[in-house]
Amino acid sequence: MALLRRGTAEIVPEEELVKKLERSIVEKRPLRVKLGLDPTAPDIHLGHTVVLQKLRHFQDLGHQVVIVIGDFTGRVGDPSGKSETRKQLTEEEVNRNAETYKTQIFKVLDPEKTEVTFNASWLQPLNFADILQLAAKYTVARMLEREDFTKRMQENRPIGMHELFYPLMQGYDSVALKADVELGGTDQKFNLLVGRVLQKEYGQEPQVALMMPILEGLDGVHKMSKSLGNYIGINESPREMFGKTMSIADELMVRYFELVTRIPSEEIAAIASGLKEGSLHPRDIKMRLGREIVSLYHGEEAARQAEEEFINIFQKKELPDEIPEFVITSDIMENGQVSLIKVLVAAGLAKSNGEARRKIVEGAVKVNNQVIKDIQSTVPPEEGTLIRLGKRHFIRLVASPS
Repeated sequence: MALLRRGTAEIVPEEELVKKLERSIVEKRPLRVKLGLDPTAPDIHLGHTVVLQKLRHFQDLGHQVVIVIGDFTGRVGDPSGKSETRKQLTEEEVNRNAETYKTQIFKVLDPEKTEVTFNASWLQPLNFADILQLAAKYTVARMLEREDFTKRMQENRPIGMHELFYPLMQGYDSVALKADVELGGTDQKFNLLVGRVLQKEYGQEPQVALMMPILEGLDGVHKMSKSLGNYIGINESPREMFGKTMSIADELMVRYFELVTRIPSEEIAAIASGLKEGSLHPRDIKMRLGREIVSLYHGEEAARQAEEEFINIFQKKELPDEIPEFVITSDIMENGQVSLIKVLVAAGLAKSNGEARRKIVEGAVKVNNQVIKDIQSTVPPEEGTLIRLGKRHFIRLVASPS
């Protein structure tokens, strides 16, 4: 229980989890621990791994993890925390994202103790009579107790009928799988508790709902999100992961250690104490955090190299050993010069012309170590010209092969 409580926001009800664990030990039967993932985006970031790390704790204790890829529910989109109806994804989009999820989750989970299943296999065959029977097991009044639905009604925002079925579909997943425990973020509490209700209605012992906190992103304020740009992706390069980790707020370090690393709790407590007393320097601890995170997804040697490169770039003011080259092409040229905005976008340093302009105005762009703030700036098409965005992004211009 000490391991399972680590970092957990809430267990409902905790006494039932204790009883399930005791019975599991006596009967030598692993608990079935469920997590549903709707593949609404192709990549997983550290925020997603908070609940995956907790699943790994269950696996380390000998239990069976069941990952439900929501290839059916993903077409609806979870309304949790949403102020408006989500865009429905196509079957092709969901299936494409699901394949990338399957490869990424095993960077955290033990594949030998993980069952991966798709909820279309039991949701799609339901006929209309089956759906009516399912809907009859829950009331409209209880459904509208959801905070996001209540808020939308108060603001006269539309609620699609299909959105009301989402919690029922997720709850039915637990019935189909006979789940003992279901995990999710704190924003998933309503959906997880619907699963308990439906399991009772179908004559099953209700699952325990275990909620994990939502991880703050690099800005230290909002939840980690790709759309907000405050994320660390688990498929990012070691250099990028380490550099981003070094930018998190000092007050979040212990929380990150607890939620996204496998450092023992006793060691984390010692780190927290040392930071509070001043016997440990925040920079050194953040370096340790960066190493731990990169090691999880790329290995210890990659973590060591990422740390060494970070020190060279930011403390010794040296350039990285490897700088991506960008070929000068006609589409980034203006009057015989390289357009700074066009090259930033074409090289992937900025997502759009608007973002490139904003970065230039903010003084985040350097050409050959000189800050450029004029959005009309151009660069001579000389081979070897070094362009830098922020602290971690570099490209070197090279001539197009003849």
